[in-house]
Amino acid sequence: MKIKTIGAVALLACSMTTQATNWTGYTYSSVSTTAAVKGMNRISERVDEATNGDFSIRLHLGKTLHIQSADITQAVGDGMIDFAADYFFSGNVPIARVLNLPMLIENDREWQLAYEAIKPMLEAAFANQDVVLLGGYRYPQQVFFTTFEMDELSDVEGHKIRVTSPEQGYFVEQFGGLPITLSGSEVPTALERGVIDGVLTASAGGAKKWHEFLPQNYRFPVNYGNSMIIANIDSFEDLSDTEQTTLANIVREEGDKISDAFIADEQAQMDSQQAKGMVITQPAAGDADTARERLRPYWTQWAKDNGPEYEQALELVLKAIGK
Repeated sequence: MKIKTIGAVALLACSMTTQATNWTGYTYSSVSTTAAVKGMNRISERVDEATNGDFSIRLHLGKTLHIQSADITQAVGDGMIDFAADYFFSGNVPIARVLNLPMLIENDREWQLAYEAIKPMLEAAFANQDVVLLGGYRYPQQVFFTTFEMDELSDVEGHKIRVTSPEQGYFVEQFGGLPITLSGSEVPTALERGVIDGVLTASAGGAKKWHEFLPQNYRFPVNYGNSMIIANIDSFEDLSDTEQTTLANIVREEGDKISDAFIADEQAQMDSQQAKGMVITQPAAGDADTARERLRPYWTQWAKDNGPEYEQALELVLKAIGK
């Protein structure tokens, strides 16, 4: 009888050690057809396939779980979810906002150099939230979509513009505009009621949903927006070394594919929006030089106000991109 009991315990232990790992994933986006959600679904599918079903991630769309967009990183760190894409991470990891400073990073090459330069600092900052930074993806540059005619930056004066960060707000203020912070779900109603006169977003981002309210597009690139792909640190460390490497490699590859897909979609959406009547205006000569001149002192002040670690991050970025 004792032998049978020991055997049963051994079988139970064996079955427990071979039990599949099932993660809960989440994304801020509630639209399944976006390049970001498609990419996150590919990550789930590829992880499941690469591990023969031993490790799977069930992805939940934005608003399907009781998690506010601004709380995603915290929810991952607290273990409410295991894996996520977070666009609104800066409240929990504010040092990452150095990548989003207006006029600091102006093209893809500069972005890659800047990101690699401060990647160790970002990983450490997320680790302080009990989160592993696995990778991410980038939206196209944020430009102006408005209800009023805009031919140069000075035309924003006196108009209310929805922004997604204090840094974007500072940019708008430098040209006489009034920055307004709203959630994405509030934007259509705010445009209809005149609460705001425009938004900073991308053709393949917010404008994809709100274009019918925004007849004008001024293509001045203010800054980049990006999402981080993250995991709970305990959940990640519970994976085998092979599973950790597999997940990290897949996230890196799919993050790059999402960024590339957004670039392609940006042009496609521009063409579609223009065909539907949107007036698209290219940046006026001299606007870029004026904006750089006004924003450069802000980078230094922003870092100084936030502390030595931010000054170090800015210094690393400036050195990496040669500014």
